[in-house]
Amino acid sequence: MLSSVTTPQDLDERFRAELAGLVAATVIRDLDEPVRDDTALTGVQARELYDAQCTSRHLDLAARWLRSFNAGYYTIGSSGHEGNAAVAAALRPTDPALLHYRSGGFYCMRAAQVPGSDPIRDVMRGVVASAKEPIAGGRHKVFGHPDLHVVPTTSTIASHLPRSIGVAYALGRGRRRTGSHADAGAGTNGHGWPGDAVVVCSFGDASINHAAATAAFNTAGWCDHVGLRLPLLFVCEDNSLGISVRSPEGWVAAALSSRPGLRYYTADGCDSAATYDRAAEAAAWVRRFRRPAILHLTTVRLMGHAGADAEMAYRTPVEIAADLARDPLVHTARLIVEAGVATPSELMARYDELGWDVRRVAEEVLGEPKQASASEVTAPLAPRRPVRVSRAVADAAADLVDEAVDPDAGSDIGDDLEFSEAYEPPHSHRAPDTDAPAAPSSSDSPSPSPSDSPSSSDSPSPSDFTATEVPDASELSEVSETSEASPEPADTRANGRPPTRAAAFNGKLPERAGPLTLAQTINAALTDAMLAYPQMVVFGEDVAAKGGVYGVTKGLRDRFGSARVFDTLLDETSILGLGLGAGLAGMLPVPEIQYLAYLHNAEDQLRGEAATMQFFSQGAYHNPMVVRVAGLAYQLGFGGHFHNDNALAVLRDIPGLVVAAPARAEDAAPMLRTCLASAVVDGSVCVFLEPIALYHTRDLHGDSDNWWLSEYAPPSEWSAIHVPIGRARAYHSGPNDDLTIITFGNGVRMSLRAAARLSEEGVACRVVDLRWLSPLPVGDIIKHASDTGRVLVVDETRRSGGVGEGIIAALVDAGYVGVARRVAAVDSFVPLGPAANHVLVSEEQIVQGAKSLLAR
Repeated sequence: MLSSVTTPQDLDERFRAELAGLVAATVIRDLDEPVRDDTALTGVQARELYDAQCTSRHLDLAARWLRSFNAGYYTIGSSGHEGNAAVAAALRPTDPALLHYRSGGFYCMRAAQVPGSDPIRDVMRGVVASAKEPIAGGRHKVFGHPDLHVVPTTSTIASHLPRSIGVAYALGRGRRRTGSHADAGAGTNGHGWPGDAVVVCSFGDASINHAAATAAFNTAGWCDHVGLRLPLLFVCEDNSLGISVRSPEGWVAAALSSRPGLRYYTADGCDSAATYDRAAEAAAWVRRFRRPAILHLTTVRLMGHAGADAEMAYRTPVEIAADLARDPLVHTARLIVEAGVATPSELMARYDELGWDVRRVAEEVLGEPKQASASEVTAPLAPRRPVRVSRAVADAAADLVDEAVDPDAGSDIGDDLEFSEAYEPPHSHRAPDTDAPAAPSSSDSPSPSPSDSPSSSDSPSPSDFTATEVPDASELSEVSETSEASPEPADTRANGRPPTRAAAFNGKLPERAGPLTLAQTINAALTDAMLAYPQMVVFGEDVAAKGGVYGVTKGLRDRFGSARVFDTLLDETSILGLGLGAGLAGMLPVPEIQYLAYLHNAEDQLRGEAATMQFFSQGAYHNPMVVRVAGLAYQLGFGGHFHNDNALAVLRDIPGLVVAAPARAEDAAPMLRTCLASAVVDGSVCVFLEPIALYHTRDLHGDSDNWWLSEYAPPSEWSAIHVPIGRARAYHSGPNDDLTIITFGNGVRMSLRAAARLSEEGVACRVVDLRWLSPLPVGDIIKHASDTGRVLVVDETRRSGGVGEGIIAALVDAGYVGVARRVAAVDSFVPLGPAANHVLVSEEQIVQGAKSLLAR
């Protein structure tokens, strides 16, 4: 008998030998009876599991065979984990699944439950990177298929766990809003997932140590603690190895069983009957009580981690032999034979039959076309349909019919974002365009600080998240572990939507309020968006009870209820994961990241999960989301690095991600509407970067000039002022301009002030606000640069890796022949207090930079 496993042939021969050694039973059970006395698994089900497990095993062997002559490109297999097929058997085929990359058995079993499926061809096409592969089109080998309700996940361990929280949240919310029937919510999530569906999310034992997994477990427990329904079944497939690193004995069980708020189940994952029984029990509990649980399966890993992994380098023959003795295929075969459901020879014939099917399909898919061009590869990455997006903005406006409102009911511009008494501006409040800039002034508006922001509460309550989230009383009484959270009274608004636009604004529409600040405009735009998109939710740290640390979301919870505007726990990974899963399940999430610096510990949720979903599913799945981020520098008297972060390189490096950076109120509302419409139409993931220092700024040049304020446009004007993705805005554009200043964010205001100073010396400056940092408005950059032949890039991000590098590269790539230079922040973190002035771009630097260009 073989004592070690080094090749697929060894594993195949070992199974054949074990199967040949089995003895046919003398007592034959009926196919509809349990295969043994201590299980509910019937003979029919056991045969189905055997087929799925054998298919999965042969797929592993074929993948390594293909790799041996460079025709296959993925060899991480499921051998030893085939017991997860029993988990699929215990679930419904309409339960959404986010799977571990060793889930071949689960995938084959799920396919067997859906007529017309062909798991062999699906997987083999993925292995050879065929463009005909049904989920990723050969872009990556993943388990996924919309017909099987299997959502593709990346190979980044544990990164899909936070998303699973969001999917479960959306399913729980959908059922709550539409009733408790099995089909409730099926029409709202876009995938046919019934209202009583259970989300299953599987992962390996090494993954539980990852920060993303810790965040997901903590969030699931937190949600359960406050009474939020979360129909989620985590499945840990524990083979005790993370490539070569062993999980300490007993660690996984101790770590998982002690998680508060997560019901713990465990089973021998190599015993199909035990796995099926325990999985069925766990799934039934989750389905009934809409609460999260963990199923811990002990498994083995047969063969190395992947084709190139020589496991003999770190495992002893004794260890390998011990795992071989637990081979789940052998256990399932023995179970069937001992029950008299089939003979060893029948099982061998079936094993060979499935093996030939796999080999035949493998040879057939070898000649299939691969992705043939960069355009083919990137086609599903970030589709852009600007005409449809523009139409969606118009449709949203059309839905917001203005009711009869007192024409004399204006509103003052209060710092608390409330629209109160009439305000009559002393003169025009439009920012300068083609006119010469107004006279400069040394006066500057103070930038906001959290301590100055309006707040109704300094401490958010979990009940803000859960006002209508608590399980039914009948459920609470039947489960001893149920949370003792005391929720607020249920929201009386129908689906969290005021009956009219006027009602949402308490009869005082923002377009009648006079010129607004950036913060006020975003607040009004969010209110209008919540009216236009009933599936939209706003959430994050301090956004509900407090209304945001800068007051930008103030009043939203009062207008739309705590089911649509809620505070979360303080974890950016969980906030983004919640958004990703909710978007996948048909909602329009608008999470807030409180500060740009806080985003960096959660960026993989955008890079590895959000941006890749359409890429790895060819658009079958998408996760629309608009992430609001308060960021950039120049807060006076407050901050330091974590509240004045100017690091954007990581966001601009993510393929397909849209990064919007409005500098002024006049642009903020239409840009936010564009982001939301693009999310709905194209499934876009957008980051809406809000310059903190400009939130409450009112003046441009002098005290009380109010040139940084803007009137709010009524819905009837939204189409006319629509801002497409990737279009810049130019100020003072004329035929005799001496130079072009290209900038964004805080740089726009500083550049306009600098341009006013230069105009006094006879220098005409054209200031171009990029507005969109990804994709950059390259066409506009080239046009305005070529018009003057002199370009000054004013970049408030760092000189290395900053936005300015992309602008200069765009000019070079386009063959720009004029002169150019950059003014950028120093490669440094932003220090506290006046020291920040030494590393950030200043108005004086812009003036001197412009003069140096003119001197060339």
